[in-house]
Amino acid sequence: MKITSIETCALSAGWKNWLLVKVCTDSGLYGIGEGTLNGFIKTTETAVQELQHLALGKDPRQVNQLSKTLMDSVSLDGGHIHRTAVAAIEVACWDILGKSLGVPIYQLLGGQVRETVAAYANGWYRTERTPEHFVAAAEPVVAMGFNSLKLDPFGTAQGFIEDDELQLAYDIVRALRERFGPGLRILIDVHARFTEVDALRAARKLAPLDLYWWEEPTTREREQPANAVARQCPIRVATGEMYDTIGQFYTLAAGGGVNIFQPEPMSLGGISNTLAVANLALAHGSWIAPHQSGGPVATAVCLQLAACVPNFLIQEHFDAFNEPWVRELVDWHPVLNPANGHLSLPRAPGLGIDVDLDLARAHPYDPKAYLNIYKDGWEKRLGQPA
Repeated sequence: MKITSIETCALSAGWKNWLLVKVCTDSGLYGIGEGTLNGFIKTTETAVQELQHLALGKDPRQVNQLSKTLMDSVSLDGGHIHRTAVAAIEVACWDILGKSLGVPIYQLLGGQVRETVAAYANGWYRTERTPEHFVAAAEPVVAMGFNSLKLDPFGTAQGFIEDDELQLAYDIVRALRERFGPGLRILIDVHARFTEVDALRAARKLAPLDLYWWEEPTTREREQPANAVARQCPIRVATGEMYDTIGQFYTLAAGGGVNIFQPEPMSLGGISNTLAVANLALAHGSWIAPHQSGGPVATAVCLQLAACVPNFLIQEHFDAFNEPWVRELVDWHPVLNPANGHLSLPRAPGLGIDVDLDLARAHPYDPKAYLNIYKDGWEKRLGQPA
């Protein structure tokens, strides 16, 4: 079996764009992947196209060998963009391998360790930054069966946060806690916006509200500040979504204090590297909770990992809050169990999902569709103005 072509499709899904990839073979089998990176969709699409010549004629079932070729054959490391492009191809090749053997990807990685996986909702609020609006936005989400919600209540604060802004963030979270009680997990995404001092100041202010985690509390430039915050933070710290190498997670583990690693499979180069991070976390006595703010193909990737990774904690889930037409884009969706807030896992061979690329192309890339958390009103998730 040989790869004959790689197709790409950059599409707009409302306030964000996604990149889908289809790897075709001479056997008729094909695989689907995703390479979504906020604000860099067309750049990543170009990277996939530039790497394509290294994959043509290769056997897609030799997944790790092909991934190594795609990384090593370019003498200068292309960083985050490079690994995202490789991930899109790598996942599609795992999809082909699973289909060729008639089994889900997780069966190739050792089989299932769970039947369902805990999930938390994200992307659920498109609203004003007030306690009342956030509670109103959360009502239908909790009614759907989600028992875990993530939010960033900090407006456009960067570096330091003024007392009145911090009080408003506190009031938003307090309103959610008072309305939904102790049974609701509340996860806070700090989006790497604060200095160490203010990350801790904000955490201590909000800690009495019984928060599940404190995500990306400080700079993404180095791993050590996250360790420094974690060792003093009254809330458990989660981080790692922007890391694009396994070695960054090694440094994080060596620094101590963080026990929730958030690998993003698309940023890391795909499934094999994410599995390596999961094993590193296991040796460290830690858990993974993969980041996923892309499309439904990226969701399926995370659920394949959730099925087979023993130290898998909880899965981020945007899909329930995508534009309505997106439901027709794919032929499988995880089902949320309202009794426990868990998602079902894919069962079909390969990735367990297929994509209608004709429908995707009917929603072309929108250069204004990206998230900027330092722009007033970003909580409404409207993309950028014309």
